[in-house]
Amino acid sequence: MTTHEKAVSIEPFHGTVNVTFSDATIASTDRAKLVRESGNEPVFYIPFDDIYFDFLEKTGTSTVSPSKGTASYWRVSAVGEAAEDFMWAYETPEPGATAIAGHGAFDPRHARIEAVPAQDERHTPHIVE
Repeated sequence: MTTHEKAVSIEPFHGTVNVTFSDATIASTDRAKLVRESGNEPVFYIPFDDIYFDFLEKTGTSTVSPSKGTASYWRVSAVGEAAEDFMWAYETPEPGATAIAGHGAFDPRHARIEAVPAQDERHTPHIVE
C-alpha cells in the first residue's frame, strides 16, 4: 500500500439500514455492508436489490479511489425535491473491495440513514413462564 492509499475494511452489518429522502424510502435492507476507511467516517453500502432505483437517475459524475476503484453517482428526486450525487457505487471495484460490488452508498448530507442493530439473541434475557 502506498502512502496515499487508505486501509479499507468491509464487514456485514447485523441489523437493518433504512435510507430516506424527503419522506420517501429510497432503500431498506438487513444485508448492508459497513465500510471503514482510515481517516473517514464508516459508510453503509446497500445491495442494489434493496434500493428503489425509481427515485434515482445515474449521472456522468465519477471519482476515483485507489483502494476501491471508480465510483459512479446518481441523483435523487422524490416528493418534489432533488439532490445531486445522492448515491454512489463502485460497480467494478478494485480486488480488495469486491464485497461492495452491486452495492450503493448514500451521502449523509442529503439522505437520512437509520441503522438499527439486530438484537443479540445469545445475550438477550428471555422470560420463561
